[in-house]
Amino acid sequence: MNKLPETIKVLVVDDEQDIRDGCERIISRMGCEVHKAPRGDKGLEMLDKTPYLLILLDMKMPGMDGLEVLEHIMEKNDEIIVIVITGYATVETAIKAMKLGAYDFIPKPFEADQLRIVVGRALEKLRLKSEREKLEAERKRNLADLAAEKSRIRTIVESLPNGVMVTNMDGQVVLMNPTFRQHLEFDGHQGIGNMVNECIVDEGFCKFIQEICEGKYMAQNRIPTYEFAISEDKYLQVQGHPVLGENGEYLGAVVVTADITAIKVLDRLKSEFVAKVSHELRSPLSTIHEQLAMVIRDFTRQSDTSQDQELHMLSRAKEKTSGLISLIGDLLDLSRIESGTVCQEPRPIQLEDLLESIVDFLKIKAESKKQKLTFQRPQEALPKLTADPLSLESIFGNLITNAIHYTPENGQIRVEAAKEDHKIRVDVIDTGFGIGEKYVDKIFERFYRVKDENTRYITGTGLGLPIVKGLVDSLDGSISVKSKPGEGSTFTVYLPAR
Repeated sequence: MNKLPETIKVLVVDDEQDIRDGCERIISRMGCEVHKAPRGDKGLEMLDKTPYLLILLDMKMPGMDGLEVLEHIMEKNDEIIVIVITGYATVETAIKAMKLGAYDFIPKPFEADQLRIVVGRALEKLRLKSEREKLEAERKRNLADLAAEKSRIRTIVESLPNGVMVTNMDGQVVLMNPTFRQHLEFDGHQGIGNMVNECIVDEGFCKFIQEICEGKYMAQNRIPTYEFAISEDKYLQVQGHPVLGENGEYLGAVVVTADITAIKVLDRLKSEFVAKVSHELRSPLSTIHEQLAMVIRDFTRQSDTSQDQELHMLSRAKEKTSGLISLIGDLLDLSRIESGTVCQEPRPIQLEDLLESIVDFLKIKAESKKQKLTFQRPQEALPKLTADPLSLESIFGNLITNAIHYTPENGQIRVEAAKEDHKIRVDVIDTGFGIGEKYVDKIFERFYRVKDENTRYITGTGLGLPIVKGLVDSLDGSISVKSKPGEGSTFTVYLPAR
């Protein structure tokens, strides 16, 4: 950021005329020059011509929505402060916006004082950032001199609303502001001069600092964030960046912490709501499903052919209730994955034995479609996995069931397992319809299903593969797919052999 101009230019992007005009009246009285755009694409055109430092962005607009506009803004200049304005404020929207680089958000309808407070904080951040960069330009010394000069920047650092910690190359703390101490609940013994691992017991956080100091993330456009829990009811999000010397050498790391407890609580409430609603729906649906099955059995015993249409309608109703019950089960699985309670009882597993039992169980389903389902045991015993067997059954049961669904009659499905380096590799290979290249990157998205002439009559929730991906990630594994339309697909799962 260059020197802060005397008059800060602000852009308001919103499809509602009243919102744009109201924001202009309020913000212009704060000494800013306000420009307005009714659509996202128009706002991006104006951004190409004018250097805006602050943008107020509506999330729900016709054409290009707010999240897409936010991505383009961050690609152009990630130093621009973006405040999200939305009448559709949800936890997911807030999280997505914050992860994409938004500074803050304000829900519609809002009062004038609310807007002044949020914009005032953003303007203060711009002024503090400009002042901090001015001081850094004047010093032009490496981070080792920071301790001696801390009196010159103490006011700036200590006034920041987020926690700040700076370390040297060895992981020793050289700067820590009061907000950081408050976030980490430090007492008087932890502080400047201590090693990071002496102050913070979270191994992931210490590893995150070490990787920043080693320059692991410099090849990426943006260093990822790290989240961890201080206690059962307090969560922090950490952003970091390496500190570089005049010759580009790594001198240490600077990290900024933000308290995201409120967002986590809302996210947990959302998951609990999904779980509760799913449980409440499962029981009546199961009852309806069983009653339909009983009626269908009675119809089947009768020889009256005039009842064929009624029998078809009942069968379709039974099929739909079965699909809803499956959807509820998938939603509960996703809820457990998100809450981190999916792997409750890890124990040593001989994977080839587990795969063989899954294949034997699903052979009846495959034979009903005249398919050949086989498992090729490895010549040598695989190393044991330490994992929750229910998670493994869900992973490979879903993959094999998908292969049966998307393989036509007389097709073949083969399951193979082998050791590869320090991992166990499992392939589920079918001769099914295959997946087009343009769909491969989307099949692990929730509720996404490939729809064409071959698959239009295949029922499903679109949650099976996302569940598989979530479970594999929870086991520190990976999954990939190779597919060609008309020739079949191969899903490959790698799991750590431990």
